[in-house]
Amino acid sequence: MRVLLVEDEPRMAQVITKGLREQSYAVDVANDAKTALYLASVNDYDVIVLDILLPDRDGYDVCRELRTGRNGTPILMLTARATIEDRLSGFEAGADDYLTKPFSFRELLARLHALLRRDSQLRPDILEIADLILDSASHRVSRANQEIQLTAKEYALLEYLARRAGQLVSRGEIAAHVWDDSFDPFSNAIEVYINRLRKKIDDQHTTKLLHTRRGEGYILEPRTVENNQT
Repeated sequence: MRVLLVEDEPRMAQVITKGLREQSYAVDVANDAKTALYLASVNDYDVIVLDILLPDRDGYDVCRELRTGRNGTPILMLTARATIEDRLSGFEAGADDYLTKPFSFRELLARLHALLRRDSQLRPDILEIADLILDSASHRVSRANQEIQLTAKEYALLEYLARRAGQLVSRGEIAAHVWDDSFDPFSNAIEVYINRLRKKIDDQHTTKLLHTRRGEGYILEPRTVENNQT
């Protein structure tokens, strides 16, 4: 999942970004409203974490502008302001949730997870494709009851494909949701990670799950060897 973090305090932004990336999120950071609005206009984010106190405009203005522009991305407001009036202002501006500083990182993760689950495009926590099982809450993956060890990026890629099981997913879609704004579109990183996943989830199994459609993208669905054309 790809997150836009709008936070002008460098230390806070660094801590949140590090923690989210360790949890398999791709994170872009904006330290002011102008950058945040630009990034939100050119990228497809799964959730936005928005601080209210920004150097150029406040987060309420950013939230209102996003909603006026029909951007429906879930927004979690993050701020030191804790009054009822501040919370109501956030919700009236179009925010989906509100988290007051200081907060525990576990609570931030729980709030983000709840927002993502609320999004109509996402499905339940437990994903099953044939005998492959992903638990998005614990990031545990197993196939045929054997646990599979994945890196954070491998897991993020597999979950993205699993949530679109049976659908052709393009390289561009993967780059937009699994990698952040620093991704080099000319690199072979996606192909490298696809090959790593294929070795981990398909080796030793007659039924293959991860398939490549040359020049188009990738599909996660069960196919026996004799019917596998990719």
